[in-house]
Amino acid sequence: MTPEQFITSNAALIAPPLVPEIKLYLATEVVPLWHATEDELEKIGLPPPYWAFAWAGGQALARYILDHPGMVRGKRVLDIGAGSGLVGIATAKSGAAHVLAADIDAHAVAAIRLNAAANACAVTVTQDDLIGAPSDWDIILVGDLFYERPLAERLLAWLGRLAVPALLGDPGRNYFPRDKVEKLASYCVPTTRDLEDREIRETGVYRLLQD
Repeated sequence: MTPEQFITSNAALIAPPLVPEIKLYLATEVVPLWHATEDELEKIGLPPPYWAFAWAGGQALARYILDHPGMVRGKRVLDIGAGSGLVGIATAKSGAAHVLAADIDAHAVAAIRLNAAANACAVTVTQDDLIGAPSDWDIILVGDLFYERPLAERLLAWLGRLAVPALLGDPGRNYFPRDKVEKLASYCVPTTRDLEDREIRETGVYRLLQD
């Protein structure tokens, strides 16, 4: 089974609650993927399906971009750790000149392509790990990537070296750099206790401050 076949068989095309303009292939409570454990996924050779959920940080960042298209219009934009591609799709819809969505998971790459096509958006996709790569982007978007220390440290060190403007969407993850950001907006994002510890996550959109 190809990644595309797996996605269309195990996810439904639905709109995230905070971003009804966009439809994504997401897990729902009526498909087994929603309840699969990491052990069960490992047995079939599948990494945790982060692409199958519209995480709070990504929803907030996508909402902000759709409401403030001038942030990305005409620009070359990187959506790093793109997951479902929600942020990149919102960026394409907002008039970016070029959008690159990067994720190291092959199923996420397939999901982004499917989701971009479902929304009639031009989004380029790569499976390359771009953290550490040189930049020719005008702005970098980071939706909900501060959930583990090694990733957060690599990401922040790279962004600091690049000195490229970066917007972050985050609902208060443990490794979010609270002392290095300027808050731009706040949203109450509907979620589920299958993913989070509450049904509404207060989630911010931030500009990363340059050293």
